[in-house]
Amino acid sequence: MSFAFRVTHTEGRARAGILSTAHGDIETPAFMPVGTQGAVKGVTHRDLEASGAQILLSNTYHLYLRPGDDLIARRGGLHRFIGWTKPILTDSGGYQVFSLADRRTINEEGARFRSHLDGSEHLLTPEKATDIQSQLGSDIAMVFDECLALPADAAAVRASMERTLRWACRARDRFLALRDGLVPGVISTNPGQAQFGIVQGGVQPDLREESAKHTVDVGFDGYAIGGLSVGEPPDVMYDIVSRTTACLPGDRPRYLMGVGTPEDIVEAVARGVDMFDCVLTTRNARNGQLFTSQGRINIKNAPYAEDDGPIDPSCACYTCRTFSRAYLRHLYAANEINAATLNTLHNLHFYLDTLRRIRESLRFGRFETFRHEFLRH
Repeated sequence: MSFAFRVTHTEGRARAGILSTAHGDIETPAFMPVGTQGAVKGVTHRDLEASGAQILLSNTYHLYLRPGDDLIARRGGLHRFIGWTKPILTDSGGYQVFSLADRRTINEEGARFRSHLDGSEHLLTPEKATDIQSQLGSDIAMVFDECLALPADAAAVRASMERTLRWACRARDRFLALRDGLVPGVISTNPGQAQFGIVQGGVQPDLREESAKHTVDVGFDGYAIGGLSVGEPPDVMYDIVSRTTACLPGDRPRYLMGVGTPEDIVEAVARGVDMFDCVLTTRNARNGQLFTSQGRINIKNAPYAEDDGPIDPSCACYTCRTFSRAYLRHLYAANEINAATLNTLHNLHFYLDTLRRIRESLRFGRFETFRHEFLRH
């Protein structure tokens, strides 16, 4: 199946659509659970499918270092290796490399870094990141971009944005060469793979608009907004998202990387975003923070020790149908593995069900009503 995207319903700038990939269709707006190393922490693929997950996100950096993209390619690609039959998006590893700080150096060629596993030295370039993802065989591959640490002065943000654009051109050239079979030694395990460009530019509207324009000129299958949710105020993030989506083509999917809270997702949908991922669902679950229709709760807090109610009376997930807050608090306090699993099941269900409700509201022309009611609670 070839990669395609079509918008089916709109309300204001919010939109619902169908994203077709080599491993099936995705209803958008969509949330991607994060399976960094080919697994979402604490849950099985069966649990993910039962919760309504349509697509997973995996990490190029981690899979390249362990077990290695060559090994995964010899196993037939990432889908076969991990036993997941639905679509997969792989990020480029850029964020992970740049977060290494004292372990990496950046120049025009790429990023030279030392592995966090064994200290071995590696060079990740736009071409190398594209090759790795071709061997992994994800349905959507991200270009290698520079993730600048903020705050930074205007000159540094511009230089970083322009380097990301130059890297995007190199990544696209490599992707097309791989598609045409012109790169020896690289096993392309998914001939239907698509590639997304990434818009950077910090919180400077003029740089974001410039980055969007030139990234679109390169010509990608979809477009992502990177470098947000890094400490800027929500209203600033929303403004940048709004300005950026206005510069992106309406017939291509738009992906807001690493964002965010349920409120952020609803607000970004209102500004024209189609795809999301965030580690909050799983990380917060392991730390005892749970998302509910009435706001967040910390299950480790003492008042829940004798609370026989479910996490969220409005939730239909397995955890809420079966267990009390008192029991979940006990599991957390006792450091039981089941605490992480049951909390994660709930948080994933909450996020995925929120996206389902968003799609439903768009199909019935009631998104703004849903939005205001959701934010009110």
